[in-house]
Amino acid sequence: MTILVTGGLGYIGSHTVVELLKNNFEVVIVDDLSNSEKFILENIEEVSGKKPIFYPFDLRRKELIHQLFDAHHIEGCINFAAYKAVGESQEKPLDYYENNLFILINILQEFKNRNISNFIFSSSCTVYGQADEMPIHETTPLKMPESVYGKTKQMGEEIILDFAKAYHKKISLLRYFNPIGAHPSGKLGELPLGIPNNLVPFVTQTAAGIRKELSIFGNDYPTLDGTAVRDYIYVVDLAKAHVAALQKLIASTEDTVLDIYNLGTGNGSSVLEVVQAFEKANQVAVPYKICDRRVGDITIAYANATKAEKELGWKADTTLEIALKTTWQWQKYLESRN
Repeated sequence: MTILVTGGLGYIGSHTVVELLKNNFEVVIVDDLSNSEKFILENIEEVSGKKPIFYPFDLRRKELIHQLFDAHHIEGCINFAAYKAVGESQEKPLDYYENNLFILINILQEFKNRNISNFIFSSSCTVYGQADEMPIHETTPLKMPESVYGKTKQMGEEIILDFAKAYHKKISLLRYFNPIGAHPSGKLGELPLGIPNNLVPFVTQTAAGIRKELSIFGNDYPTLDGTAVRDYIYVVDLAKAHVAALQKLIASTEDTVLDIYNLGTGNGSSVLEVVQAFEKANQVAVPYKICDRRVGDITIAYANATKAEKELGWKADTTLEIALKTTWQWQKYLESRN
């Protein structure tokens, strides 16, 4: 089967492409390279031994999407194409609404017009807002997200659910928690352009001396050490979940499937715990300073992922320290390229 992977040269997208190729799917990638670089495509081929088809264009351009679907017999899509920085989304809300929602609608229009099913949406635990109870289940009530980024994910889910019900499609919403780590080869990982928005790339760049010190946003949260708590999931484990979710959709004989899964480890780690685990795993120091809280950040979020384990036969079982070791390997690889 030929699967379209939008944003397939991005962080999670590139790892998922590798897993799809391993499982003998044909892959067509569309990525505008706004948050990646072309060498990732070469590394995907090196790691997997297979070369996916690649188109570098902006998915807001409907006519190019139409031409793509004319050229390839697309039988499913995993949609990663989105702006993703919480802080930036507060500063540039219209950019986020336009990019994240228009791209989604454009792809769904092609699915409707060509009667294609098997659609997987890269969603996020941000759709829950600050949940009242931990761990977070798929049935946990959705609240207004704290960030514009989170709002685009929640709106995206609503659009997809309405689409699936109206046109009888098979879809899977994957709500993931905080992806970290890099491919074991050290050839694929998170590639932040400019100052990192996510914790772990900032940690690795600080350890490498690229940044003077790590900024920890707030130490006055109501948590054990005062820093925010998240569920950090290894990116390769996360990529494998996408393949499992896709295989379930393909195997289903029902005309309408509405799957929703939390993807996480089920354990929460504070910012300081992650810093300490990184230092221990890699025998390096990470100087840090405490800053004010960041707008849009919540206090605590970690998953109950038993539904994914039960229905997909999937579990995130890579430890935090192993994941952080791969991150350091990736950082050293990036330095070797310069």
